[in-house]
Amino acid sequence: MRILLIEDDKDLCLAMALSLEKEGYRTDRCHNGADALLYLEDQVYDCLVLDRMLPGLDGLTVLELIRRKKIHTPVILATALGSLPDRIAGLDAGADDYLIKPFAIEELTARIRAVTRRPAKLQDPSSLSFDGLSLDTSTHELRYRDKALTLSKREAALLSCFMKHPGQTLPRAMLLSYVWGSDGDVEEGNLDNYIYFLRRRLKALEASVKLATLHGVGYRMEGRS
Repeated sequence: MRILLIEDDKDLCLAMALSLEKEGYRTDRCHNGADALLYLEDQVYDCLVLDRMLPGLDGLTVLELIRRKKIHTPVILATALGSLPDRIAGLDAGADDYLIKPFAIEELTARIRAVTRRPAKLQDPSSLSFDGLSLDTSTHELRYRDKALTLSKREAALLSCFMKHPGQTLPRAMLLSYVWGSDGDVEEGNLDNYIYFLRRRLKALEASVKLATLHGVGYRMEGRS
């Protein structure tokens, strides 16, 4: 499980990372809101631990931006701002939990376990749709209007990543990590092969959806608009 820690106190951030890594989590660290958005463009995370008082973009702004981009990764706000209005503002902005500093690392890990074990329907819906195209993530059936076909497991995983982020340019590294895992032994050419397979599937369905290539960057799912 990969966690992104977004905390401007570098000593605290390092201490949290070391403690979480001892528990078996993989962690990435950044110290401001702008860098957090870059990390989220390049990687898929299981949970974010987000400070509210960050330089530049504050934590609530970061949270609102990622929710606007349809990134549904569980977010724990970890902050010294503990008043009732602060907690309400954080939860209303899209946080899944609110942790007040100072806190014990045991409480943080317990809260990470809690927000990442939500029912699958909340985190990974069984049906995804975009511009008339629908994917059943349990059966891998892809449907467009009155036509349907069944994808392979990897085809379905790759397409689901696009359908969760429609219109968003997804870097190659993010797609490789999502489908094959961050530690997967896979050649980059495999990604191009699967993009080709998906384009053939979409053509067979006569779907209006297409996978656009951004040379040197990655791919983007586009609809009629």
